[in-house]
Amino acid sequence: MGTHELTAHRDAEPLAVPGPSPEVEAERRRQLRRYKAFATGLLVVAAAIYLFCRWLETSPGETDAWVGFVRAASEAGMIGGLADWFAVTALFRRPMGLPIPHTAIVRNKKDQIGESLGGFVGENFLNAELITAKVRAAGIPNRLGGWLSEPENARTVSREVGKLTGKIVGALDPADAEAVINSTLIDRIAEPDWGPPTGRLMAQLIEEGKTEPVVDELVHWLHVKAEDAGPFIIRMLDERRPSWAPQILNDVIGEKVHRELVQWTAAVADDPEHEARQAVRCFIRQLSDDLQNDPEMIERVEKIKRDVMGSTPVRGAAATIWRSASASLLAATSDPDSLLRTKITELALNWGNNLLDDAKLRDSLDRRVTGAAAFLADNYAEEITSIISETVQRWDADEAGEKIELMVGKDLQYIRLNGTIVGALAGLGIYTVSHIIFGA
Repeated sequence: MGTHELTAHRDAEPLAVPGPSPEVEAERRRQLRRYKAFATGLLVVAAAIYLFCRWLETSPGETDAWVGFVRAASEAGMIGGLADWFAVTALFRRPMGLPIPHTAIVRNKKDQIGESLGGFVGENFLNAELITAKVRAAGIPNRLGGWLSEPENARTVSREVGKLTGKIVGALDPADAEAVINSTLIDRIAEPDWGPPTGRLMAQLIEEGKTEPVVDELVHWLHVKAEDAGPFIIRMLDERRPSWAPQILNDVIGEKVHRELVQWTAAVADDPEHEARQAVRCFIRQLSDDLQNDPEMIERVEKIKRDVMGSTPVRGAAATIWRSASASLLAATSDPDSLLRTKITELALNWGNNLLDDAKLRDSLDRRVTGAAAFLADNYAEEITSIISETVQRWDADEAGEKIELMVGKDLQYIRLNGTIVGALAGLGIYTVSHIIFGA
């Protein structure tokens, strides 16, 4: 981190130090006061015993030998307790408010502690070798497979994926979605000339014989229409006949025309090589060629394209597509019996069972997971640990010292207790050895 950035972080408004609930914090304060009182009480007891022994020693008359032993033990215990009181107190504040160097360490060295803590975490917890070993030892593929293979868990995955998808869809701005649809779909359709690609597609279909079913359907459709066209033909002739022509003549001609038309369309439908079929095939081939090579035909198709793409339905197609798609997707994500949710459940179950049954799949997933963990550790450990140092730097020094003392102060009071007890034992031992060697 640069000097400017570090200064900016230090000058930023102090952050409140995170901590437990007020109830838990109050209980910790009570415990800390209790342990402090006990440690201080033991120190006071040692001081009282020392003073009592000194009183006995300075009183007229002969002093019993045991007084020297007790005095030495209490004196050393008092000294040890005072020394450890000073050491523990100096961590968080100035003992008795005196400006003694190297005291109030947590308050004065807060930033350095944060940097050291960040470095310690980075070196000992966020190194690639340690993380990959821990990830590999966790057996994530086996655990994941066992969890996903349970139907209830698979349904949970489906439900959560549905919720996430619904939130994403709901958060999207319709205007942005419509812009994406326009740029990726509508505009892409309108970009190229329609004629040549259509002609090439038709040529490929002709070469593969895919247009013949179209010809069959066309001639059979014409035959069906011809069979039903009798009344229409008679009506058309009746509308155009001269007024002097008898009605019966019109009916005879109409029936004759209808019969000939039906016979002709039947012949076309029954004969695969009928000249009418050949004419249709020729027309399709010619149309395919014109669409690719005839500038006039290409321009005609382009005019049709411009008319179609400029029409109101097409201009509003993006909004219509998004409304329909988003509504359908939201309905599918919220319905546990929808095809989407069902497929997600099936996919989760299948994947879980495959992980349990396929060792290669487990190994592949394990390599991917450990590789991702190593990549994050190698490339982002510094950024992660910098959060620790930057956060500690922005803590209020007094509040940080108080919070840390609440966390560890109870255990530190044992240092004072041990100092008093061990000091007393050490003093007693030293006095005893001295007494044995040199006498009273």
